Amino acid sequence: MHEITLCQRALEIIEQQAASHGAKRVTGVWLKVGAFSCVEPAALTFCFDLVCRGTLAEGCKLHVEEQQAECWCEHCQQYVHLVSQHVRRCPQCQSDTLRIVADDGLQIQRLEIDQE
Repeated sequence: MHEITLCQRALEIIEQQAASHGAKRVTGVWLKVGAFSCVEPAALTFCFDLVCRGTLAEGCKLHVEEQQAECWCEHCQQYVHLVSQHVRRCPQCQSDTLRIVADDGLQIQRLEIDQE
């Protein structure tokens, strides 16, 4: 389960950003999960709560946005959303000449902090 490692690294960045802005507490975190990241959102939430224990982010509200599996179809000449990440064929024309546009990582989109 690589979610624990991702959460540990995310917490390091969150703590650095919070400290640089004089935060006493982190109250909210918005994460964007790439469509091809192989991250399970339920596991991510569980691990995030676990790694935040005893830190200034303990008890913060986690918001997880899952990115759609977006690709560019060379045949259709348009962006398409895959029905499944595992089936890499255009849902319009069934072509397999797709260029993946969706991300394969995890991004911290926003932090909400308490400075008092």
